[in-house]
Amino acid sequence: MTAHRELPTSPASAAESRSPFVRLTDLIAGIEPGMPVINLSVGEPQHGVPAFVGPVLAKHLNDFGRYPANKGIEPFRKTVATWLGKRFKLPRAVDPETEVLVLNGTREGLFLAAISATRWVAPRIGTPAMLIPNPFYAAYAAGALAAGCEPVYLPATRESDFLPDLDALDETLLKRTVAFYLASPSNPQGAVADHAYLEKLSGLARRYGFVVFADECYGEIYSEQAPAGMLEASGPDFTNVIVFHSLSKRSNLPGLRVGFAAGDKNFLAAFLELRNVAAPQVPVPAQHVAVACYEDEAHVEENRKLYTAKFDLADQIIGDRYGYERPAGGFFLWLDVSKHGGSEVVTKRLWKEAGVRVVPGRYLAREQADGSNPGADYIRVAMVQDKAATAEALHRLVEVLK
Repeated sequence: MTAHRELPTSPASAAESRSPFVRLTDLIAGIEPGMPVINLSVGEPQHGVPAFVGPVLAKHLNDFGRYPANKGIEPFRKTVATWLGKRFKLPRAVDPETEVLVLNGTREGLFLAAISATRWVAPRIGTPAMLIPNPFYAAYAAGALAAGCEPVYLPATRESDFLPDLDALDETLLKRTVAFYLASPSNPQGAVADHAYLEKLSGLARRYGFVVFADECYGEIYSEQAPAGMLEASGPDFTNVIVFHSLSKRSNLPGLRVGFAAGDKNFLAAFLELRNVAAPQVPVPAQHVAVACYEDEAHVEENRKLYTAKFDLADQIIGDRYGYERPAGGFFLWLDVSKHGGSEVVTKRLWKEAGVRVVPGRYLAREQADGSNPGADYIRVAMVQDKAATAEALHRLVEVLK
């Protein structure tokens, strides 16, 4: 495995650092969609909001009139700690007082955690680095750069089961690592790290003194088996490990902006210090909605059934085309379109000929040292619309590329 290390800013690298969705808008600007638009580009769930959300908000409207604590209200932290204990096979119970923090969704948490990590870890040997799977969620790289660290992009390709190859990491790199970002299920490929993988990564973090930021936001959307969690593999004190969760995907509440970080209490104490002066607080009524969400599994199970039905459609309509394999988790298709001109060409064709909006895989990744881009041959398709719209979009996709 060849890691890519961020080079000094150039016009090309500056373009790459822009949002994938801004780059997509530029790519198809001026092109009229050939059919009524079906948007499968943004990972924004379109399933219904849980019925209890409105009544819970109404009950706590007066709490909008006061500043919330950055730590999170006690009912929220206790509910999260209880949910983690039920959902995962933890070595012990999570302490809601010291091992849980509320977040405004996970994007700002994943970003600010990078800055906190540079202050928390011991001095590095060499240029401080943050290791990032390639392709990746844009907040990881933004956090690394804001923290003054060198982003090092680790290819997550079919050859490595769409996860970074931990055995390929050399000791020199590990000694200068501040943080390692891992998404499981991964965005965009839907790969799930097993317990052995997570245990190996946790061991490396303890040995070399870096922190693991485990993005588990897609962990409640899966095909067969519930994905393992990083806290399960991190030892009795969750040393050097922080997990990030959100209600955006689990409960179809991307606009609520509520999530949490949990794990190593020493890191979280330092993280809270930063958040007390730099992070937006989470409104108390929103936290009460989160309590109701984490206390209810029925809406999550129903949500999962809806995604299962749409992946059944993909199995039927896509079949064995484009290297398709039903992902173990998440709600994206990661389709190999190398035989059809690559990610940007196909994205433009699907928009122009079929009105289907997807994201070029190239925009979700960075070029490696050898000049290759792990996403260049792929498009990401978000299975977020209803069943009928999803079926129509997949049929159009096949028709355009046949």
